[in-house]
Amino acid sequence: MAGKRRKQKEKKEKGIPFFDYNLLFIVIFLLCFGLVMLYSSSSYTSANRYHDSMHYLKLQIRNILLGMAAMAAMTAIDYRWWKKLGVAAYVVSFLLCILVFVPKIGSSSHGSSRWISVGPIQFQPSEVAKIAVILFMAMIIDKIPKQFTKFSSIIKMFIILAPLIGIVAYSNLSTAIIIIGISVCMMFVASPKYLQFILVGIGVLVFAVAFVMLAGYRSTRIEAWLHPETASSDAVYQTMMGLYAIGSGGLFGKGLGESLQKLGNVPESQNDMIFTIICEELGLFGAICLILLFIILIWRMMVVANNARDLYGSLLVIGVMSHIAIQVILNIAVVTNSIPNTGVILPFISYGGTSIIFLMAEIGIVLSVSRGIRLGKVQ
Repeated sequence: MAGKRRKQKEKKEKGIPFFDYNLLFIVIFLLCFGLVMLYSSSSYTSANRYHDSMHYLKLQIRNILLGMAAMAAMTAIDYRWWKKLGVAAYVVSFLLCILVFVPKIGSSSHGSSRWISVGPIQFQPSEVAKIAVILFMAMIIDKIPKQFTKFSSIIKMFIILAPLIGIVAYSNLSTAIIIIGISVCMMFVASPKYLQFILVGIGVLVFAVAFVMLAGYRSTRIEAWLHPETASSDAVYQTMMGLYAIGSGGLFGKGLGESLQKLGNVPESQNDMIFTIICEELGLFGAICLILLFIILIWRMMVVANNARDLYGSLLVIGVMSHIAIQVILNIAVVTNSIPNTGVILPFISYGGTSIIFLMAEIGIVLSVSRGIRLGKVQ
């Protein structure tokens, strides 16, 4: 009887396999566009700091090639294989985040301990934590989906995630917010009950306020956001220069490579603030086109999630989709001064090593899920 059922299942799965080339094309286009804007925004800083105008561009090309390898590997691996590694991923990411605070292993950036350095290798454990939470949450929800209709199950889930979220938030509140957002979105798919998620939202807000009060530099950022005209020059300088860049771009921008604010005025123009340079050089039109590309990317992932072979695959895609969507929203909100400065990069566009590699690995997982779809079933 079991053999007959297995044969019936295999028969159902037979057919022409689907692969989302549209999603792959959009990601490649975003990466290429990102390289162009990265060179434009970083050439001046690279020339002054490293005597090579292509310094950041060369590093980003290396990072993208590593990311391509990670994406290809994740695409080739059957996504269901990751189900048995959900708990291990959570534990490993937690231990890595603790190692950040160990002398001679952890290293600091802008006054915060966020990196692990082992010889020539340096990476951010918080990026590992994002993908680990996606794998862990998908595994748990897939096992007990009906349990998440209960508010108590959601609270238990956050209690389990609390150690990882707490250790990440201590040095990087923005990443902790992203991890919480991913978790809430994945649980919402399992149990779309609005009231209990409103309560969760209030709890997250209280959590964020508590961490702001515990760190003086975060309070300074809040003050600079609320009162930029009276805040200290150091706290508000990056935000104000970014707004000048956005405002000076107008409708169609000054032209590619013609930004003035990138000439030492906008700090980290190749990282968190690259969207301001895009607005200055390509104008409102270029900014809207980029946002539309991200919306199309999210839509393609929704198509994959809706047509996934099983709940686990759908949850994986929802997790990746939530990660990218939340990070894009936070970055654009920060550079437009809609929310306080949080130091979140723009996915696929900003300069970054660990971030770009793990983002592309996540895209590989989505493509692996898309391979399980059969033509004729795609909605």
